[in-house]
Amino acid sequence: MSDLAIETAGLRKEYGDKVAVADLTLAVPRGEVFGFLGPNGAGKSTSVKMLLGLVRPSAGWAQVLGCAPGDPAAMRRVGFLPEHFRFHEWLPAAEFLDLHGRLLQMDRETRRRRIPEVLELVGLSEHARRPLSDFSKGMLQRVGLAQALLNDPELVFLDEPTSALDPFGRMLVRSVIRGLRERGTTVFLNSHLLGEVEATCDRVAFIREGRVLRTIALRDLGAEQVEVELRLDRLDPELLAWLREISGDRVQVTGEQQRKGAADGLDASEPASPVSCQLTIDSEELLPLIAARAVASGARLYALTPRRLSLEQLFLDVVGDRDSGA
Repeated sequence: MSDLAIETAGLRKEYGDKVAVADLTLAVPRGEVFGFLGPNGAGKSTSVKMLLGLVRPSAGWAQVLGCAPGDPAAMRRVGFLPEHFRFHEWLPAAEFLDLHGRLLQMDRETRRRRIPEVLELVGLSEHARRPLSDFSKGMLQRVGLAQALLNDPELVFLDEPTSALDPFGRMLVRSVIRGLRERGTTVFLNSHLLGEVEATCDRVAFIREGRVLRTIALRDLGAEQVEVELRLDRLDPELLAWLREISGDRVQVTGEQQRKGAADGLDASEPASPVSCQLTIDSEELLPLIAARAVASGARLYALTPRRLSLEQLFLDVVGDRDSGA
């Protein structure tokens, strides 16, 4: 058995002249919670549909649980909650799940045992006999999650699973995902809520225009880069040049750098406006050195504030801030 739940190489999908996915290459280990991030129109939904066998790729290769996408042997071990779900509104929740259990070829005894378990898992036990037409959008999303977990899958695709949920519902879904990880279930999570991704995922891939730009383990996110803000009374050229050197020229300066004094006919004793300097460094080990160099330059150091690089900032750095318009 392969250690990978999902593996793709050069996966591509074209719709006429439009390229929806250009070159998708992924490797998702079993038991991992994997985040799939990108702007609207990046090809995320089309990628998921190809992995599920719902859309045939134009080129490339993929395996899901060691089988070709759409292979019944694999799909019986896969769960899926789509972003735009349409359920049978006239059915009570328990009957809806029983229908999906029969579609999954689950025997009657297994269905009778499993349906109450998944309803309890998503906090809907008291609504088992209530028709879905009476459910709020958040409740429908939770019963959709129950449907995705009904067959105790080895791999679960969750497409925006918390988009309609209130804070309680989001905490519940986080708890469910953590429980799946503890059981060794692989979760493929597509979400635009970066806080939810950061709280639940082991690794994330950033995708744009159908290509994976970068994959990172979230445990490395905090240790990877540090944003630093310096507030000084002045910033001399030598210190600025050194800051640019240690940050790879990732420096932004705002505010008045220094008074020109008598040369401009100003009172040199008049206090200057503080200078704000933002830079990104690769290690917090540089922080004491930055403080020492700032003081040694003769400047007054009002503040030195380090901030860990957030997933949101990393997303903007990798993917860019240009809206696709989709």
